[in-house]
Amino acid sequence: MKIVFMGTPDYSVKTLEKLINSHHEVVGVFAQPDKPVGRKHILTAPPVKVCAQNCDIPVFQPSTLRDGEALRIISDLSPDIIVVVAYGKILPKEILDYPKYGCVNGHASILPRHRGASPIQWAICCGDTETGVTVMKMDEGMDTGDIIDVVKTAIGKTETAEELFERLSHISADLMLKVIDDIEEGKASFKKQPDEGVTYAPIIKKEMAHLDFTQDAETLCNMVRGFYSWPCAYTVLCGKRIKIIEAEAVRHRYGECGTVVENRGELIVSCGNDTALKLLTVQPEGSKAMTAAMMLNGNRIPLGEKAQ
Repeated sequence: MKIVFMGTPDYSVKTLEKLINSHHEVVGVFAQPDKPVGRKHILTAPPVKVCAQNCDIPVFQPSTLRDGEALRIISDLSPDIIVVVAYGKILPKEILDYPKYGCVNGHASILPRHRGASPIQWAICCGDTETGVTVMKMDEGMDTGDIIDVVKTAIGKTETAEELFERLSHISADLMLKVIDDIEEGKASFKKQPDEGVTYAPIIKKEMAHLDFTQDAETLCNMVRGFYSWPCAYTVLCGKRIKIIEAEAVRHRYGECGTVVENRGELIVSCGNDTALKLLTVQPEGSKAMTAAMMLNGNRIPLGEKAQ
């Protein structure tokens, strides 16, 4: 089949590569526009664009899909199907309806749970023990289309969002190729999503990663894992912002929530429900990542200090 692929970040590249190396033909790729990156704001191409250009596939980066130009490009490419993986734009009805086989999306959750922009992070933050990839036929709603196929996988007890991104990107690539083959061979089935179990995974904002120590330590551990490696869970101690890269929940009866209750060789902060958070790997503002013990060697954090 002739495929137009739409995607932007690293996560999408595995699927694009899988399709390029299959018997199908990727006739064009859509990605988000280049963006300034780093302190010097260097204009940088998204990973999907780089992959496509390396394979001599034409790339299109419209700022909008609603002015008719994107539809004109797609009609010139004349794809049988459009494949979407983490593109970052909502497709208008005229594009959804254009290809013979419609548009299919690889979404990184077991739908209808975690519809929306950040399903991988929120699956971990919510304490889910299982997630997966759903391929669905797209409609005008947000991740509401009919389910074509699903692959489920357990979430490791210490697995971070960064690690889960990598695993699911491979699962997504394999599943998408299987679905495209099934559609081509007339073997695909389409199942309406259930009305029960719908949740949403909103786009991540930096302030969401600020830890609230009135919550129990297990919840905070999930946030530490879910927000790694961006934006990273954080707190403020002694006026200094500290990213928390790795932590462990401790069950014990301590004092006021958010106070430092251990500062000799290990750093422990009291949490809700008679729990505490042991900080294992941290990154103080302006420094590299280090163990909490190393940070304590060079920074005095008194007992009773309140995390802000």
